[in-house]
Amino acid sequence: MTIINSLGRAAAAAFVAAGVLAAPALADPDAALAELQSEVLSKGPNGETATPAAELSLSDEELTQIRDMNATAAIVMHYGGNDWSRAQVEGLRNRFDEMGIEVIAVTDAGFKPEKQVADIETVLAQQPDIIVSVPTDPAATASAYKAAADAGVTLVFMENTPPGLEAGTDYVSVVSADNYGNGVASAHLLAKALEGEGKVGLVYHAADFFVTRQRYDAFKATVAEDYPGIEIVAEQGIGGPDFTGDADKVASAMLTSNPDLDAIWAVWDVPAEGVISAARVAGRDDLVITTIDLGENVAINMAQGGFVKGLGAQRPFDQGVAEATLAGYGLLDKEAPAFVALPALPVTRETLLDAWQTVYRADATANIQNSMN
Repeated sequence: MTIINSLGRAAAAAFVAAGVLAAPALADPDAALAELQSEVLSKGPNGETATPAAELSLSDEELTQIRDMNATAAIVMHYGGNDWSRAQVEGLRNRFDEMGIEVIAVTDAGFKPEKQVADIETVLAQQPDIIVSVPTDPAATASAYKAAADAGVTLVFMENTPPGLEAGTDYVSVVSADNYGNGVASAHLLAKALEGEGKVGLVYHAADFFVTRQRYDAFKATVAEDYPGIEIVAEQGIGGPDFTGDADKVASAMLTSNPDLDAIWAVWDVPAEGVISAARVAGRDDLVITTIDLGENVAINMAQGGFVKGLGAQRPFDQGVAEATLAGYGLLDKEAPAFVALPALPVTRETLLDAWQTVYRADATANIQNSMN
């Protein structure tokens, strides 16, 4: 691994081809997972280096100025049917309330670009001062967001930005989890559960969606670079909006075609629920699943000692707080970083209850706590 790091991938490949360099040593998953919690691996949608969310701040004087504006905000979600989205909205509402900003609309596009465009148009008719949003399809929604920017609305994005819009001009900033880091975390967690060897299937997001592509790329790169004993033997994308049902069908087909499959990786928790269902039907109690996003259903399965052996969690409540704070930057014309991110949070059964508190600022649900027993 030292030679690979010093020479780069291309040179290392040449050594391998020449028979000089042996296969890379197995990575230490525990050490790698610990490092992820203190750094951000992701770059922004336009290659920006991440600014930590902890560096954002509004002084008491600035908060007073914002409260005196009597500003309003709309939250335009890509999809509202999961714990991540609910926590984002809760974090936004909490911080906006502290800032004296009224939330006048929360929309759910159901992962349909045409619905999100209509949502933006409907929201604009209410003349909000702020829109916080995650684009369902960046290209398909770009003109609607541009119209909002041209109307003088303060825009803050979650996770991704539409093409043609510029930070500091059309929008304030974009806030994201370390999605690449969480992809890396899910790979190390899977490798740890498999003890470094096995055959794996991947259920990825078949869409032009920056953050889910980061997860997929990170998982594959980590397996390829650090775990030569793990072989990816099947991959299939799902487009939704029935991500659970689609993942169930895909995973069932994988398990039928590859009866010796040891594990399946799912791009986030909702598809992972479909993989869980497929594994149960197939009677594959030994199947290992890792994913990203700490939703209640996968947490319950993990707590029960089930299929889900680990996941990389985002920090959606804190992301919402950061987005609202950046909206305040926009109202004040205060210079803001173009890309803000929060570090990955690897989660296993042993750390589940503490992780839930970190992610959602609340105790784990009764269903999760009962499942731990």
